[in-house]
Amino acid sequence: MQIGVIGLGRMGGNIVRRLAKASHSSVVYDANPAPGAALAKEGATAVTSLQSLVETLTAPRTVWVMLPAGKITEDTIAQLAGMMAAGDTIIDGGNTNFKDDVRRARELKPKGIHYLDVGTSGGVWGLQRGYCLMIGGDTETVRRLDPIFSALAPGIGDIERTDGREALDPRAERGYIHAGPAGAGHFVKMIHNGIEYGMMQAFAEGFDIMKHRASDKLPADERFDLNLADIAEVWRRGSVVTSWLLDLTSAALAKDGQLEHFSGNVEDSGEGRWTIEAAIEEAVPADVLAASLFVRFRSRQQHTFAEKVLSAMRLGFGGHVEPPKK
Repeated sequence: MQIGVIGLGRMGGNIVRRLAKASHSSVVYDANPAPGAALAKEGATAVTSLQSLVETLTAPRTVWVMLPAGKITEDTIAQLAGMMAAGDTIIDGGNTNFKDDVRRARELKPKGIHYLDVGTSGGVWGLQRGYCLMIGGDTETVRRLDPIFSALAPGIGDIERTDGREALDPRAERGYIHAGPAGAGHFVKMIHNGIEYGMMQAFAEGFDIMKHRASDKLPADERFDLNLADIAEVWRRGSVVTSWLLDLTSAALAKDGQLEHFSGNVEDSGEGRWTIEAAIEEAVPADVLAASLFVRFRSRQQHTFAEKVLSAMRLGFGGHVEPPKK
């Protein structure tokens, strides 16, 4: 299939490359011409404007927008809506607030333009591992574009299959789902990222407690000088807390047991806040997720070893670099 991709950063560029591996063709555009030029050498068709991208695609067109949430995505989709025709499809694969998806789908419907929101998880490892996709939108469009989603998803791989899934949607165990109507995909991805905050915080606090067990404020015979790199590694092997986040923590500690090259200044990308807002709207208690978000706020004022562990995990899965010191 043919697809247009706008935004060729860490994930957008690799989405194009992964699609190419499955023999899908891409027409690509980025405000910075360099990544498009690089992808053109790998077989993609690079263009220099949104108008050129739309004109180069064959109808019915599908355009995947992979830009940061907010004004840049809003403006890009508005411009595309003015250029595209009935039967075309716009996909937002960034981390947009699901309420914006609901509004956009409603606004595009009278024009006959389909709108899908695709929560995309996989970070900088997506090219090799595949992307976990949570899709919102109408069933017919999701079905028509299944070859694209199937190519991006990880596939069954070597993960043990779950008993009792025979009557359920087989796409889920291949790494992608149709979550529901417009907005549902980004809503599920938002909760995914909120949970991620809590899991990361639990690891960070646990390693912080172990690090401080050597404190001279404790009785001498109760002090332990623990090797955190070894602990992270042994937990990866047979422990019930084994996870990709633990893998990343272990890799970071193996390189630098004190994480001295991290300041512990931890940003939040928006989904954590939106998750708490949703919990408030639904009157659902979310103690752990709220606390993990507030820790990130505090990290910008004072830093602990726990925040350095958080920074290490964020760099590992998403290539998120700490902001410079002010």
